Amino acid sequence: MALVLVLIALLVVLVLVIVILVAWYVGTYNAFVQLKADIPKSLSNIEVLLKQRHDELPKLIASVKGYLKHEKSTLEELTKARTAWMRAKTLEQKAKLDNQISGALKTIFAVAENYPQLRASENFQQLQQRISGLENELADRREFYNDSVTTFNVRIKQFPANIVAKNMGLNQEFQVFKASGEETSDVDVKF
Repeated sequence: MALVLVLIALLVVLVLVIVILVAWYVGTYNAFVQLKADIPKSLSNIEVLLKQRHDELPKLIASVKGYLKHEKSTLEELTKARTAWMRAKTLEQKAKLDNQISGALKTIFAVAENYPQLRASENFQQLQQRISGLENELADRREFYNDSVTTFNVRIKQFPANIVAKNMGLNQEFQVFKASGEETSDVDVKF
C-alpha cells in the first residue's frame, strides 16, 4: 500500500513538472511572438511619422526658399534626401537618409534665426512647430523601437528561453536604429 502511495505521489509530481514545463514553454513561446510583433509595429510607427514629415517638407522648403537663397545647397540636399527616402528599401538606407534630413532641418532652423521676417511668418512658425513636434515624436518612436529590438535580442540569448527561440527559428538579431555621426555633431551655421 505504501508503495502504491509513493508511486501515485511520484506520478503526481511528474505530471506537475510536465504541466509546469509545458506552461513555461507556451508562455515563453507567446512572449516571443509578442516581442517579434512589436518590432515591425514600432518600425511602422516610425515610418508613419517619417511620411508625415516627408509631406510637410515641401511646404517648409517653399516658405523659406525666398529667404535662404544662399543656402540653396541645404534646400537641395533636403529635397534630394526626401526623394531618396521614398525610394529606400532597407532600414539602414532609410535611417541614413532620415539622418540627412534631420541634419538639413537643423541647419535650416538655425539659419532662419537670422531672418526676422521669416521667423515672424505665421506659416513658417506653424511649419517649424509641426516639424519640430514630428522630430520629437520620431525620437520617442525610435526609442520604443530600440527598446523592442534590445528586449528581443537579449531574450533570444537568455537561457533557457534561447531553447524556445531556437525551436521557433528566432536566432537572427534585429538592428537598432542608430544616429549617424553627422546627426550627433553640432550644426555648422555659416553667415
